[in-house]
Amino acid sequence: MKLRLMTYNVHRCVGTDRRLDVERVAEVIAAEEPDVVALQELDVGRARTRGVDQAHRLAELLKMTSHFHPAMTVEEERYGDAILTALPEKKVKAGGLPFYRGIPGLEPRGALWITVEVGGAPVQIINTHLGLVPREQRLQAAALLGEGWMAHEAWRAPGILLGDFNATPYSATYRLLRTALRDAQGRNEAWRKAPTATFPSSFPFMRIDHVFLTKGLETIDVRSPYGALARTASDHLPLVVDLEITAAGDPAGSTTASSAAPGLA
Repeated sequence: MKLRLMTYNVHRCVGTDRRLDVERVAEVIAAEEPDVVALQELDVGRARTRGVDQAHRLAELLKMTSHFHPAMTVEEERYGDAILTALPEKKVKAGGLPFYRGIPGLEPRGALWITVEVGGAPVQIINTHLGLVPREQRLQAAALLGEGWMAHEAWRAPGILLGDFNATPYSATYRLLRTALRDAQGRNEAWRKAPTATFPSSFPFMRIDHVFLTKGLETIDVRSPYGALARTASDHLPLVVDLEITAAGDPAGSTTASSAAPGLA
């Protein structure tokens, strides 16, 4: 069974040309035909982006269902992350991640967890967007590896953690996540391609958007579209990963779990 994922920081659908264009972002996504799309930096009902519910509008354009989690809420305005898919799905949990209190005024961060059914096999997927400060990132990564998320009994292989981590492979945050998960772009006997960078979209040289995997998943292909549309639609390029599901329903290794999550949603 195969699964195509995309993680994409859409920069509130404002492109590098400073133009707000939700339809353009949808066109970039649709061209890659992903089964599951993890989006970061979406506006919902915000005056700065004309009050559009960007998560809902993108799902409508792509003929997918969506789950949105507002990492930040100011009165009626919301800002956060979403997962879109046309596969059978169920929301497991959405919640905030820890603050680093040493620096006041940091942007709140969160994560969103759903289960999708791929050929009858449940696949756990968590989308997140970590902070900019390394100490904050490490707190948030540790929380994701902890009992509220991937150490919960609901987390079961195959599982995927993806999003914008604001952390390169040389960072302590990345190394912490690699203690429990495998980078979909990590080289092994079956996968030897050079890693794909996604930021900034005009000249991508940084790997801060990642897809991490449990056992039961193998990388088939990785790419990042670099046409004029993708380079302009956001300050990130989307990262697209094709996976083969090789096993399902097993404990996830150092982050074991079960396939349902009573009390988490």
